[in-house]
Formats: sequence, C-alpha cells, structure tokens
Amino acid sequence: MAVRRVVPNIQSGAMQESRDFYGLLGFEEVMNHGWIMTLASPSTPAAQVSVMTYDETAPVIPDLSVEVDDVDAAYATVRESGAEILYPLQDEEWGVRRFFVRDPNGRVVNVLGHQ
Repeated sequence: MAVRRVVPNIQSGAMQESRDFYGLLGFEEVMNHGWIMTLASPSTPAAQVSVMTYDETAPVIPDLSVEVDDVDAAYATVRESGAEILYPLQDEEWGVRRFFVRDPNGRVVNVLGHQ
C-alpha cells in the first residue's frame, strides 16, 4: 500500500472567505461539492487543503485525509490493529471508497481511494 497524498481538512462556516484566503497563498479551487471544497497548488497539484462545512455522509468531520493506492488493504490492516474505526469502509457517490479511523491522539483520519 502506498500513500498518494495527505490533505488537511479545515472545518469552516466561511467557505468563500477560506477560498479567498488560501488563494492568497497560491491555492486554486479544484473541487467544490458545496459542503467540501478542495484547493490545490497549480504547480504541485498534490499539495492541497480541503475546507468543509460538514461531511455529507459521515458522522464527523475528519481532521485529515490520506489517499492510498489500496484502501481495502489499508482497512484490513487498520482493523487488524484494533484501532477505532468511526466510519466503516464504504463507496461514496462522488467516486471515493473510504473509511474513518481515530489515531492515537484522537484525530479522525479519512482514509480513501478514488474509484
């Protein structure tokens, strides 16, 4: 299993203002579903930040997202470890397969793979 990218997720009630602020740092909007917006660096597309008002299907807003090349393998490894899974492995309608797990510091990690 390989990590493709790590994206911090920022909870916000001010999506437009957040987009404008991160635009000052060179980020541009690459995805916007209304409840989540992802901004990326044009020169380094894997350098991203996501801004969220809430999560469309999951019970909590994750602190960060980790995209892996094999989300099923990641899920199996995490389950075997005994880590707390907050949201089981599922296919989402917007084209990702994902699950949420809590890290040892209490942070919620969204582990995903694109379909």
